[in-house]
Amino acid sequence: MSQELSQIIPSPQSEVEDTFSAYQTTHQFYTEVQTRSEFKQYCERYYITAERNRQDLEKMRGELNIMRWFRKTR
Repeated sequence: MSQELSQIIPSPQSEVEDTFSAYQTTHQFYTEVQTRSEFKQYCERYYITAERNRQDLEKMRGELNIMRWFRKTR
């Protein structure tokens, strides 16, 4: 009989608050994990692009500067 009543009578407010609090904490945790993961991927892409740009700059510094021929040098 007591089991039947526990199914009919709504649970106390504190249980609802605890359940919602646990859900909210879990949601915030997964949101934080996703945000950090996206930031890490962004940083990795940024560092890869920066390294490529450094390599391109070094390559360009070693090439012949054609524009110097067209400019008048003093």
